[in-house]
Amino acid sequence: MTTIWVLTALLLGTAAILTTARLLAGPSTLDRLVALDALVAVVMCATCAWAAASRDTTVVSSLAALALIGFTGSVSVARFRVPDTDTGTGTGTGTGTEETSQ
Repeated sequence: MTTIWVLTALLLGTAAILTTARLLAGPSTLDRLVALDALVAVVMCATCAWAAASRDTTVVSSLAALALIGFTGSVSVARFRVPDTDTGTGTGTGTGTEETSQ
């Protein structure tokens, strides 16, 4: 059973490292937002795995707090972010509010 917990910790650690790299290297704010959501999900999975390994249910309530923080952060960034600069591809900023003139 210890092998399973070690494998779980290694996989979650690898996922956290790769997600952090994506968070730091993301070219746009939405890329960083997706990476941050994934990082919150990895932390939630790690908390669940630790609760199962230690048979301690007191940390389960923190999962609700992490889910709320992840959701609130995603919604607030998506709502109030400044559009990225136009790269000249003609696609605009992607907000869906651009008017086209014909």
